[in-house]
Amino acid sequence: MKGAIKMKKILSILAAAAIALTCAGCNNAGSGKKKLKVGSDVTYPPFEYMDTDGSTPIGIDIDLAKALGEKMGYEVEIVNTSWDGIFSSLDKGDYDVAMSAITITADRLETYIFSDPYIENWQSIVVLADAAKKPASPEELAGLKVGYLEESTSDVYLTEFIAKNNISVETFEYATVMSAFDDLAAGRLDAVIADSTVSARYIADSKYTQTWLQTEGEPELFAVCLTKDKTELRDEVNKALKALKDDGTLDKILNTYF
Repeated sequence: MKGAIKMKKILSILAAAAIALTCAGCNNAGSGKKKLKVGSDVTYPPFEYMDTDGSTPIGIDIDLAKALGEKMGYEVEIVNTSWDGIFSSLDKGDYDVAMSAITITADRLETYIFSDPYIENWQSIVVLADAAKKPASPEELAGLKVGYLEESTSDVYLTEFIAKNNISVETFEYATVMSAFDDLAAGRLDAVIADSTVSARYIADSKYTQTWLQTEGEPELFAVCLTKDKTELRDEVNKALKALKDDGTLDKILNTYF
């Protein structure tokens, strides 16, 4: 009798284990697709921001992530994360890739790998259309209050320019570019230095104007960012991205927002 009870327990355990193994794939079984988690700071229009309902992510990177997922056979999940933690969360495996208007830089290439680029970008200066001072170059930012997104290429560009040219600028770092433009609109800043691809979204509103667009050097290139161990996934992304370029889907996405 004890042996029979013991055997029953073993069979019950095995059955439970089988159910657990079956359910382990339930997250993907419903759609029949693998899941691709995409990290993005959803405060950066037109690349990633919330729709008017305040909870639905939209934008270039969001649409592109979904299009890539469709080509690759993945179900895409957007993981909203702050910009200052986007790389550390990628390192921890909170998501598979990061797509958040991320520029390929020499420093980042030391730690990460990137897909092929999908858009070019330059730095730019934006002020209010009725501003008394309209800086036509970074030199003319001297004496002004200038905001930018912290730890961004705008941050790097302005910091290096100030040091190299020995000019005095009152600088203000922001956790989101939207906050910088909010303060510009409220008169707490004289100017914002930002990605030209972002500025384009703001200067579509007549209360803003772009007074300088970077022309020297090479353009920045935005791409999908991955940890160095994900070369196979990077290759999948590149194959899908090429297909989206070839069939016109990428251009269609970009034209939706520009």
